[in-house]
Amino acid sequence: MTRADSAEDFGQVRLGALEQQVMEALWEHQELTIREVIAHLGGHHAYTTIATVLSNLGRKELVTSRRVGRSAHFRPLHPRAEHAARLMSQALSASNDRGASILRFVEGMDARDVALLREYLDGTGAPGTGGGAS
Repeated sequence: MTRADSAEDFGQVRLGALEQQVMEALWEHQELTIREVIAHLGGHHAYTTIATVLSNLGRKELVTSRRVGRSAHFRPLHPRAEHAARLMSQALSASNDRGASILRFVEGMDARDVALLREYLDGTGAPGTGGGAS
């Protein structure tokens, strides 16, 4: 992701609480119908509520759907890690002092994450694997 990849390029990726719960269910199961989403959320939400949330997530370009018979099946367009990276990029884009923001972020990281970042920046870590290239 380059500096040119601003928050505007990705659209709004911040999620409300229910949107986040729906996305978590989709990331876990890869593809669900509205009724399946409701079941995974404990069965406490109205069909129309979840349908609206999924429609909103579609407008945010976070989910896609396909028809299977009479049911719409929804799936995430991006992996969870990509969504997290977009959130970080969006937050950084909002900063008027990117260097200070990055410094504060790194200072708040635990030692394992700092080591992973160091490996990645040194070129010894394998991107996307969560660890070094051993």
